[in-house]
Amino acid sequence: MNTRLMAQFALVFLVTQLLGLYAGNYLIEEQIHATVINDNPESVDNSLGLIAMMLASTGALLLVLRYAPEWFMALLFRAMESLAVFATTLIVLLPSGIADNYIFAIAILIVALRIIFSRQLLLRNIASIVSAAGAGALIGASLGVLPIIVFLALLAIYDFIAVFKTKHMVELAKGLTKRNLAFTLALPTKEHQFELGTGDLVVPLAFAVSTLAASKQQLLPPASLVTPSLVLLASFLGLIALCLGQERESSPRIAAPVRAHGICICSGKDCGILKTPDCPNHQRAQKSLISANPKYAARPSNMNLQIFPASAAMKNLRGL
Repeated sequence: MNTRLMAQFALVFLVTQLLGLYAGNYLIEEQIHATVINDNPESVDNSLGLIAMMLASTGALLLVLRYAPEWFMALLFRAMESLAVFATTLIVLLPSGIADNYIFAIAILIVALRIIFSRQLLLRNIASIVSAAGAGALIGASLGVLPIIVFLALLAIYDFIAVFKTKHMVELAKGLTKRNLAFTLALPTKEHQFELGTGDLVVPLAFAVSTLAASKQQLLPPASLVTPSLVLLASFLGLIALCLGQERESSPRIAAPVRAHGICICSGKDCGILKTPDCPNHQRAQKSLISANPKYAARPSNMNLQIFPASAAMKNLRGL
């Protein structure tokens, strides 16, 4: 086992998930979420819409990689990265209490540094971590537990087909990694440079944030952190197993199926995540929550205990 690789991976995973949970908790508390298909986070239509968007963007990127001139690809990918880093930096910094104009300035600075020092691996990894944390937090706050499970199952099927059948995901990964973009993290060792896709950090984080939202409707901290912690632990162990397998074999590996089994099992084992409002324990927990924080009284409950009112567009966050 390459201890340096495992140490780097553990650090990257821990920092990303903690940062994302911090941002996700803020989005939950402020009832902020993005609209995919409709404003109901419990609608499975949002899961299908997210998968459809992902398929469409993947197809478009493949067409660009195969047929577009190099100058156009370089410009497009750099613009995509800059937009992603800028938007996710705003999300991650929202809970910090920093004045809005400073948040914008920091986001612009990070984007500018990435453009100027595009070959700097540490800066690229920082941008990737921020991007993964912000994206995972927003997706988790925007989808309920059931839609996230459906999305994860569809993603696992898609990953298997894309890597082992059509193999277009391998082509796409090679095309992106050779351009040193903040869509993967570089974990260098003496033997080779391991590339970890940000999706392997975004998906478990999104699931953890979604279960955190559900848990917070029934439980007070630190009990509400049990299920998200189990979700992240299961995903971490699955990714470690894949990393060890990758060291032995050079064939491509996919994380989604392993992730899907582990985190779904762990989330299902938590007492109360899928309890109905008729459950006596749920009713007692709700009373405790309302007494501790009156704003919970205005939140309706349902099977998954995660309904948010329609949110304003991101540009209206905190009065911007």
